[in-house]
Amino acid sequence: MALASSSESPRPVAAQKPLLSLGQIFTMSFGFLGIQFGFALQTANTSRILRSFGADVDQLPAFWLVAPLMGMIVQPLIGHYSDRTWNRLGRRKPYFLTGAVLSSLTLILLPNSGGLSGIISALWIGAGMVTIMDASFNVAMEPFRALVADNLPDSQRTLGFSIQTFLIGLGAVAGSYLPGWLARLGVSQAPGSDGIASNLKYAYYTGAVVFILAILVTVFFSKEYPPEEYQRFHGAGEEKSGLGAILQDFVRMPKTMKQLGIVQFFSWFALFSMWVFTTEAVATHIYGLKGDYVKTTLYNVVGDKVSSAFGVYNFVAMIYALLLPPIARKIGRKTTHALSLLAGGLGLLSIWFIRDPDHLDYAMVGIGLAWASILAMPYVILSGSIPAGKMGIYMGIFNFFITLPQIVNGLFGRWIVTHLYKGQPIDAILTAGFCLIAAAVSVLFVYDRGAIRMQQEKAGFFAAR
Repeated sequence: MALASSSESPRPVAAQKPLLSLGQIFTMSFGFLGIQFGFALQTANTSRILRSFGADVDQLPAFWLVAPLMGMIVQPLIGHYSDRTWNRLGRRKPYFLTGAVLSSLTLILLPNSGGLSGIISALWIGAGMVTIMDASFNVAMEPFRALVADNLPDSQRTLGFSIQTFLIGLGAVAGSYLPGWLARLGVSQAPGSDGIASNLKYAYYTGAVVFILAILVTVFFSKEYPPEEYQRFHGAGEEKSGLGAILQDFVRMPKTMKQLGIVQFFSWFALFSMWVFTTEAVATHIYGLKGDYVKTTLYNVVGDKVSSAFGVYNFVAMIYALLLPPIARKIGRKTTHALSLLAGGLGLLSIWFIRDPDHLDYAMVGIGLAWASILAMPYVILSGSIPAGKMGIYMGIFNFFITLPQIVNGLFGRWIVTHLYKGQPIDAILTAGFCLIAAAVSVLFVYDRGAIRMQQEKAGFFAAR
């Protein structure tokens, strides 16, 4: 890939980026629909697949460590090099197209890991597929955040990230509900010879197709600014590249990013617990399953129920994402995010009181409000504090504050569930609820430079009038 570099020192932004149409913003983020379709299948069903391959409940956090580890390694690298890339496809597009191809392949292979086992057990083959899948998802995902920030002025970034969240929600709803829909169409929920039900396998195959097609929409129908225009809007980039430059940028991260790191830590610690333990918590706490229940049809029914419930929170997030811009204008970005996180925390805590599985959907409403805000508002707040020409690398570094809490959770989750929670996964869900409430309090102390700048510009406009 050819590198777009400049010997000039960094300079202030010389021009205001033009406003984009709703259609342009929509097309620019459409690939995220496919990413989240695949991600929804992964988050709702990976624990079930690994359990079917022989994993114990207290082993699940260790297997789920793969995702944040891949994110911590891959995203800063992709962000750093995509800041410096320019070829026939563009700056960000080569990376998410490569990630899409690899992700689609792993979506096909993961549910068939049992049939690939020979010398190595199906469990470890499945874990390996999860590793490749997570690395591929991160390659595809990271440039999308930077692409929105690249192309949109400050005044449209809340809208841009909200539309991105809407598309994330749309893909996630379809991905979450798909196994249940296929079961209602007559595809078997009974575990096959490898422990994986047919409806789950066909859901993953569908996810692979949707993933690649959605990415291609963005590749063919969205634009990126060529190097000359990009420098006019963002300032000249730095010539220095490599690991040293990444470490230097990490040390110099903006104050706002550090403060948001605390918010992200609590938020993603909670989300990791929810994704890992919800199926087991529902199976034992709500359905009352005991003993060796994993290889039963009822366990697959529970798994499909949880997957559908996750579809509810993603549907709520999809709708709420469109409401975030007017709400943020009315009460402010930080207050919007704080109230949304509080709703998510209360939703998770409410699962303790549920006895009817159909009532699980009510708990997902609050979680959906939090999820929409987590996917949009931190990036809106952060983008206003990032230096010109550093959007990709800092969006990648910001991922540390997503991956680190998941790694901490994964490292200590097994011990916590075994010894502190006495093998009760519902207690991990309660901890997640309290973490979201802590995140809601933390965000109120974040310095939102972009919001202050827009207020100053607005005040100056009225003063001029």
